[in-house]
Amino acid sequence: MIDTLAHLAFDPNIVNGLQETVSQHSTALIENQFRTDNLWILVAAAMVFIMHLGFSALEAGFVRKKNVVNILFKNAMIIAIGLLTYYAVGFNLMYPTDVEPGGWFSLPSLGLSPGEGDMGTGYGDYTFWTDFIFQAMFAATCATIVSGAVAERIKLNSFLIFSGLFVAVCYPIIGMWKWGKGWLDALGFIDFAGSTLVHSVGGWGALAAIILLGPRLGKYTERGIKAIPGHNLPLAGIGVFLLWFGWYGFNGGSVLNANPEAVSLVFVTTSLSAAAGAVGAFITSYVLFKIHDLSMVLNGILGGLVGITAGADLMSPNEAVIIGLIAGAIIPFSVVFFDRLKLDDPVGATSVHLICGIWGTLAVGIFGSAAGWAQLGNQAIGIAAVGIATFTFAFLLMFLLKKTIGIRVSNKDEERGLDWAEHSMKAYE
Repeated sequence: MIDTLAHLAFDPNIVNGLQETVSQHSTALIENQFRTDNLWILVAAAMVFIMHLGFSALEAGFVRKKNVVNILFKNAMIIAIGLLTYYAVGFNLMYPTDVEPGGWFSLPSLGLSPGEGDMGTGYGDYTFWTDFIFQAMFAATCATIVSGAVAERIKLNSFLIFSGLFVAVCYPIIGMWKWGKGWLDALGFIDFAGSTLVHSVGGWGALAAIILLGPRLGKYTERGIKAIPGHNLPLAGIGVFLLWFGWYGFNGGSVLNANPEAVSLVFVTTSLSAAAGAVGAFITSYVLFKIHDLSMVLNGILGGLVGITAGADLMSPNEAVIIGLIAGAIIPFSVVFFDRLKLDDPVGATSVHLICGIWGTLAVGIFGSAAGWAQLGNQAIGIAAVGIATFTFAFLLMFLLKKTIGIRVSNKDEERGLDWAEHSMKAYE
């Protein structure tokens, strides 16, 4: 019996058969992992796309009813222009193949040219096309952030030109510094899903735009600051919940594979920070204003989401709660700060995306597995570099538009509303 078993064990046909079976199983496992990772990134991309619906609803709810068509028109065009410009030049600017790691800039090629068998950036198993569409959904978010801040008084064509160039040039070059293995990546700067590279970039662009654009008519008077409430808070609330939902794709997809432990941790830290952001804004706004302000709580949720985005994969649940609480508490103070500077932001985009984006990026050096003085320094350098570059680009572009075709509608058009002035239609009869 033993001799028979020994003979079978060393039979070349049996050994080859076993090796072939093992190889087939290994190939099947690899293929299944590839399909799972690829599918998850595509689902995440679709969830990020839903965030554009969330931004549209939020901004439409926070403006007056005479400007709703204009807001919806801008948001529809942002995703269209963003996809096309990112396809044309942005993606290759952000993920160049002809630059050494640690670089600053690379000349792009036009369109998309995947290499044979190219499975993306190497962080996970997914196709080149999946890589592009996931990153493209991120790109348009920057211009959407600017849209809310300049609402109710900017010329449509000027805004669309600004958005196209901002997404095509500024966002991808800044993103390349970290995500395209540029100099910030070599430095050790950490930004998991874009507290700085997406949200602060949009926030710096918004700040430059509202400085040059000026406040809405009647916002700042001799008697003080006049509140200009939005026309539909239920719509704004729906927008925030859509954004929260989409953020699971925004952060969860940024794991860049379907690793169960990593994705589930990111879901938990994202959820807890958003919830804590609501509580932080709720308490702080009541202490400051002695009212329960829904708009502050809604922006507190978004502040918590922005705050956790830089380090969602590095934080414990307790740390996520702390980050969210602080982000939410920042919102009321930031809104008051910008109002005192007479910088009019109808939706609070600069407070949510710029200020909370800065906080979330710094938090990576304070909390989580990467915390330390050296890391905090790297984070600060990244924030400063991105801020200077983005603000300069946005300011110069908006200034050029102001001096050529103009960026602000007439007082008459602003008073009657951009829906009629720019579109000759109304959102409501």
